[in-house]
Amino acid sequence: MGGDDAGLPPATDRLRLRRLTMGDVDALVELDSDPEVMRFLTGGVATPLAAVRDVHLPKQLARYDRHPGLGRWAALDRESGAFLGWFALDPSEDGTEAELGYRLRRSAWGRGLATEGSRALVRYAFDVVGVRRVWAETMTVNDRSRRVMTKAGLRYVRTFHLQWDDPIPGTEHGEVEYELRAEEWAETAQERPAALRAR
Repeated sequence: MGGDDAGLPPATDRLRLRRLTMGDVDALVELDSDPEVMRFLTGGVATPLAAVRDVHLPKQLARYDRHPGLGRWAALDRESGAFLGWFALDPSEDGTEAELGYRLRRSAWGRGLATEGSRALVRYAFDVVGVRRVWAETMTVNDRSRRVMTKAGLRYVRTFHLQWDDPIPGTEHGEVEYELRAEEWAETAQERPAALRAR
């Protein structure tokens, strides 16, 4: 299993993806400081600077070498270069599966960018990296993210319930899992240009 030389997904019509660096700390803290961005993750609570700088970001940077072609990437506006958020193909322990994810600034919402980036990552995961499965999870009540998962080609698998010490509103409805497997991806090869074309 391998990726391209840089381990980067291709650019889309409106997005350029690059590896995260320690220079992204401030942008990531700002992203996580928006209560609406964090609504379905922490109930709107911001991620502390120390957590981003000392825990989360170093963990992501270490993954690049351990699982080439997978990880998280800063999402930049292709024209202006502005930081919009990030997209992810977080690897399983053995690197044969990837969890699709994204987090975008509120100013980037409602423009189809989450779908555009997610579709590009799904294609890249199967066609370049060669994973056997792409999956994603969100809260059942997060209709916006569920639509993105469907538009990216993933299908609903299950609803499940987790125990939380400090549950946030909507937790009582559970979490949902979506997935797309390599064999399903291969079966849709003929229809893919129409079905998964970025908007």
